[in-house]
Amino acid sequence: MFTSRPIGFVRSPYKETSQIPKGLGARHDAAEGILEIAPEFELGLTDIEGFSHLVVLWEFDRSQGFELLGSPPSDNRPHGVFATRSPRRPNPIGLTIVELLRREGVALHVRGVDMADGTPILDIKPYLSSVPAEKLRRGWLAEAEARAAR
Repeated sequence: MFTSRPIGFVRSPYKETSQIPKGLGARHDAAEGILEIAPEFELGLTDIEGFSHLVVLWEFDRSQGFELLGSPPSDNRPHGVFATRSPRRPNPIGLTIVELLRREGVALHVRGVDMADGTPILDIKPYLSSVPAEKLRRGWLAEAEARAAR
C-alpha cells in the first residue's frame, strides 16, 4: 500500500461535480482551468512548457465507495466500472488529458478540465501518443532525439 499526497489542486469553472458535462457529446475541450502546483514541486515543472498536452492523474475526492457495475449517463445498460469513467471506483483515481496553454510559475493554464474546483492533483505526465502529429509538441524529448540522431 502507498499513501498518495496531492502535488497541487485544480482551479476549475465547475464548483460542483453536478456542473461537469457528462455522457455522450460532453464537451470538455472548451473548459479552461489552472493546475496549481504546490511550491515545493515547482522544480518538477522544469521543461513542461514544451509539451502540448498533459496527462493529469487526480483524486475523486468527493466520491464515496464504489460499484463494480453501473449505468453511465450515456447508456441505460450497466457496464463494469473499469469500462467507464465513473467516479465510484475501488481506487478513486481520475485521469484527464488537457492541453497546456501556458505556464506561469507553479500555475499551469490548461484547456479540457473535467474536474471540480479544488480537486487534488496526484501526478502530471507529458502526453506522447494518439495526438495528431500537427498538434503534438514533444518538448525536450524531440531535442534529445535530434541530438542522438547526429
